[in-house]
Amino acid sequence: MTKMTTSVEKYLSDGCGRCALGGTPHCKVHRWEAELKKLRALVLDCGLNEESKWGVPCYTYRNNNVLIVAAFKDYCSINFFKGALLSDTDGLLDKPGENTQAGRLIRFTNVKDIVKAENTIKAYIYEAIEVEKAGVKIKPKKVDEYKMPEEFQNKLKKMPGLKTAFYALTPGRQKAYLIHFSGAKQSKTRESRIEKCIPNILIGKGLYD
Repeated sequence: MTKMTTSVEKYLSDGCGRCALGGTPHCKVHRWEAELKKLRALVLDCGLNEESKWGVPCYTYRNNNVLIVAAFKDYCSINFFKGALLSDTDGLLDKPGENTQAGRLIRFTNVKDIVKAENTIKAYIYEAIEVEKAGVKIKPKKVDEYKMPEEFQNKLKKMPGLKTAFYALTPGRQKAYLIHFSGAKQSKTRESRIEKCIPNILIGKGLYD
């Protein structure tokens, strides 16, 4: 059983601890060790507080999360919690996923690129701090703004109990199911996903419960 890392120093030496590769030479953190250390120094130079959350280095302003620094298989990155609110004047920000609303990240694959863009990266960080100072919030999308696949609409019409159970779920759970169903390209796959999830929906469970 893996144990999540609780310090930044431990993260840089052994990884996040969320998988069995932590503490081994195969951990992805080791691939980007130099880049992660450079990003860490750069972020700390901007005056943010450093903590360990979710097993990765997290940087905060007045106890509010501003960004995390993390390693992935093909890159390491700075991930802004409210990146969607940044002006992104240099076009560096990417969505972590298609349905991501607030978060944005900047990917890096070598130290040279970090050094070259250091002033620009700091400008993004300072802007993110200003967003927190201003107390700006990102209004989440409502459930009815998410696409409901036709296959699921038909199932709700045929099963009144399912419809009742689905709309009794929290908005977050409803969104997760709709994203999951819509993520399948083929109708047959969407129907299969729906069928597998029906039992959990009926007992009030979310996709990840």
